[in-house]
Amino acid sequence: MSFASDVKNEIISFERAECCQSAMNYGLLLFARSFSKDSISLLTENESVANAFADASFSLCNKKTPLQISDAGKYKVNIEDGVQIAEILNNLGYDVKSFKRRINFANIPDSCCFSAFAAGAFLACGTVTDPDKEYHLEFSLSTKGLCDDLVKIFDEFEIQPKTTLRGGAYVVYIKNSNDIEELLTRMGAMETAMQLMGAKMFKDIRNTVNRKVNFESANLERAVAAATKQQDAIIKLTEKSGIDSLPEQLREIARLRLADIQLSSAEIAKMLPEPISVSGVNHRFRKIIKMAEESEK
Repeated sequence: MSFASDVKNEIISFERAECCQSAMNYGLLLFARSFSKDSISLLTENESVANAFADASFSLCNKKTPLQISDAGKYKVNIEDGVQIAEILNNLGYDVKSFKRRINFANIPDSCCFSAFAAGAFLACGTVTDPDKEYHLEFSLSTKGLCDDLVKIFDEFEIQPKTTLRGGAYVVYIKNSNDIEELLTRMGAMETAMQLMGAKMFKDIRNTVNRKVNFESANLERAVAAATKQQDAIIKLTEKSGIDSLPEQLREIARLRLADIQLSSAEIAKMLPEPISVSGVNHRFRKIIKMAEESEK
């Protein structure tokens, strides 16, 4: 079962007040595959969603519509009986003769019902990506009118989705993780919202660790390169005239560097007979490097 299907099962299992359940049923019917005076139908991979759709239609016309399974293994609920369709539309406040597939806000009576209505719309035409992969939640709609109406619903939540046209469908999508958390919570998918928060925290920690590792790795590479350059300079000078030819203040750090290329400047500073600052050690190494360069001229 897909991640999106698990989310839909969680939404369906969430307990709602009677007014909110009616609003969710309305969203599920309105945003289904078809919702017109000729046909009201749903095609889904999720059996629970198909049953919820059948229950929603039953609540409006008192007639149970059986589930069918397509050749592709999807669940289909198809209402084609004109009397049954007319009863559903009339109970939702639509005039069959002048029918337009738009949201009838009279079916969303209270502020709490907007979240339930959005949940129904998501069950019918929504999907969400596993947050371990990316943050993406979308609704795929058949008409621009429904697209515009759904955006108005999100205004109630202070969520600003984006819209696009993809393959002939109008898509309303959200990529902001905070907005997705907000919407999932409102729709009744609290566990999924918590999972998304956890995924965000994990990614933040992982990114912080990666930045630190990269920073330390870069510092280590620079330190190794500097120590190698120092050691090469010392070798050049000592091969020509011996290490004792170096000035006394340079001789001891030269011996320490030749003995161990992995020593840091801070460690060398502490190991000197008379400890000096790290900047003092680096200054002396620069003198050695300059002497080696001048010896080759």
